[in-house]
Amino acid sequence: MWIETTIALRFLRHGMAQTLLILFGIAVGVAVIVFVTALIAGLQDNIIERTLGTQAHVRVEAPREVNRIASAPAGALQLVLENPRPQALRPIDNWLRVRDVLDGLPGITAVSPVVSGPAFGRRGDAVESVALVGVDMPRYLRVIPLDDSMVEGRLEVGSGNAVVGRKLADDLGLRLGGKLRLDAGDGREAIVNIAGIFELGVRELDARYVYLDLKQAQSLLALPGGVTVIDVTVEDLFGADRIAARVHGLTGLQAESWMETNAQLMNALTSQSMSTRMISFFVAVSVALGIASVLAVSVAQRTREIGILRAMGTRRRQMLRVFLVQGAVLGLAGSAVGGLAGWGLVAAFNTFGPGLFFIPMPAALVPAAMALATVAGVGAALVPASRASRLDPVEAIRYG
Repeated sequence: MWIETTIALRFLRHGMAQTLLILFGIAVGVAVIVFVTALIAGLQDNIIERTLGTQAHVRVEAPREVNRIASAPAGALQLVLENPRPQALRPIDNWLRVRDVLDGLPGITAVSPVVSGPAFGRRGDAVESVALVGVDMPRYLRVIPLDDSMVEGRLEVGSGNAVVGRKLADDLGLRLGGKLRLDAGDGREAIVNIAGIFELGVRELDARYVYLDLKQAQSLLALPGGVTVIDVTVEDLFGADRIAARVHGLTGLQAESWMETNAQLMNALTSQSMSTRMISFFVAVSVALGIASVLAVSVAQRTREIGILRAMGTRRRQMLRVFLVQGAVLGLAGSAVGGLAGWGLVAAFNTFGPGLFFIPMPAALVPAAMALATVAGVGAALVPASRASRLDPVEAIRYG
């Protein structure tokens, strides 16, 4: 290979203008692949983080109530007019046992029992529909980092304290230390002290959520000792549907992953990933075509030299390897420069960009882009290399 490499590098040096031009083209292509891939990956991470910052990866609830229709006697014709059953607020059976089972499942990082239901929040003449959320705060913080969203006061529930959303506080004129009357119907009322105000960044949640201690929420919602939801977080975000299916199989409960809840978001993420792959593919094709065209011109320009080398005893396989080495060198050198440029673009975006989100730089992205460009260079060199290896030495010298 030493002889083939020496000849290949000499050919590249003699056509320096062409070499520099194709190296620039490869570098631009690889820089585009690196920057666009990192940009879209960073955008997806930001979207997922914002979405899952306010919800669990998997929600486990009691099965939905369905009608059970008695079968008709043999030979009888049965006409059924069925209305769906109303879904009353009801707890998960034996939820303590379910929680312990989920705590031990591989792939699950946190489990938090929650009791939630509707109520009215009153202050003076103002009335707002609210959602009571009773939580075991140490467990809940492992699922939803509510402490990071506090804008006033402290995150303290229990002993008559509650935490409300910013929008709800503004609508009812609540301030720290203020009182809020909660009415869950059937005479179940409580007056709580506002210990803190949070802002999750989701208008619906900031306008409705009232966080209470688990026991107080159970009392208001007439679910003594029960919970309505078990929130779960998993290690692999995109494996949440598999975990949900496993939980359903083990417990018989309704388990819904964030991927089912946010189907439109998943479609958008899938479309973005497909766009990234298409961009990378077409850039790689353009790089390959550029290398192929340059090497084809090189074969045409060096027909006489190729004939002389063949007449001196250079075998066809050696001549084939000469141009394959050229393709590999062009792809590797150009991709190295392009990878460095792409990394610089990512760093510049993070430093001088609009600051909407941070672009992480995956460790394997630049090596993968370089490998892609190198393989594309070798593949593009196959046709001109094959042509060069098949040249007849006598005709090449005579007509070259």
